[in-house]
Amino acid sequence: MSLRDVLGQPRAVDALRSALEKRQVHHAWLFMGPEGVGKELAGVALAQALVCPEQPFEGCGVCAACARVGKRSHPDVTWVMPEAEQVERGLAGRSDFTNTPSRDIRIEQIRKLQERLAFRALEAPHKVALLVSAHAMNANAQNALLKTLEEPPRDTVLVLISSAPDKLLPTIRSRCTRAHFGPLPEALIASELKARAKKDLDDALAAQVAAMSSGSLARALSFNPAALARRREQIEAFEQLRADDASGWLALAEAWAGDRETAEAALEVLRVWFHDVAVSQVGGDRLVNADLRELALEAGARVSPARLQRRAGLVDEAKNAITARNGQVRLQLERMFVEMFAA
Repeated sequence: MSLRDVLGQPRAVDALRSALEKRQVHHAWLFMGPEGVGKELAGVALAQALVCPEQPFEGCGVCAACARVGKRSHPDVTWVMPEAEQVERGLAGRSDFTNTPSRDIRIEQIRKLQERLAFRALEAPHKVALLVSAHAMNANAQNALLKTLEEPPRDTVLVLISSAPDKLLPTIRSRCTRAHFGPLPEALIASELKARAKKDLDDALAAQVAAMSSGSLARALSFNPAALARRREQIEAFEQLRADDASGWLALAEAWAGDRETAEAALEVLRVWFHDVAVSQVGGDRLVNADLRELALEAGARVSPARLQRRAGLVDEAKNAITARNGQVRLQLERMFVEMFAA
């Protein structure tokens, strides 16, 4: 693997290639953008370019050193991520931790990283640290990392990977060179879905899943028939809500608040649905939820464009509160529905 394998991100890839070609790789990078769009893949590729003995500052992707980076076993490349994420990825078991795996990156992890970076590289000309979900660092961890960013060990490159960079201290962001990763094109996602599908995937279904993924290949790859069926149920349940039925709003908020992931998925379904309704209001026919065209037309006739835009904004606010600010899920959903129907 190399930067050639990072698809759909020419802006970020060009910036990294330019730095590598000039041998002027900054000591700290912030890879920022939505989940599942190639940030971590680019981080791995950068690490390979910095430790590869076959193609220095480029990375061949196939030598022993590059392979070990990909397997997270290279002695000069350190990975840092929340304990809970390690468990979710199968990189560790719950029994590996004394307490419940933390969703934060804790100060103890940053101190261990600093201890490793204090030593000379064992094999490569550079030491690299990849901080996955860097925004998960708690306040103490971020303050501890500042010292390393201000006085980096020689030949050390730190890569902070984040989908919520606003949760990082301004002093951390200001010390990093930023690489911006945007949503992936729908055509690219659909193509990758078909290429990776274990079974035949028709063009229409691939296009629909790609459109529902918000530019995230990871999200698209996680879709399954049950999720598609649930999407239809969620849309139909929302369209049954009425302004004079507060019990209906609260019941739907409770149903969607089972866990954070369920709520985020439901809000994303609503976001795409409001886009479809807006398209139907102006006579457009390119709907993501093409199987619900008639319902989109009915919904568009019931709500004004201004109110529809307001509802879309409330969805974004609720999603941001849940994902970026760790807001209480049910409370945010209830607040969203109240403002949609009671305001």
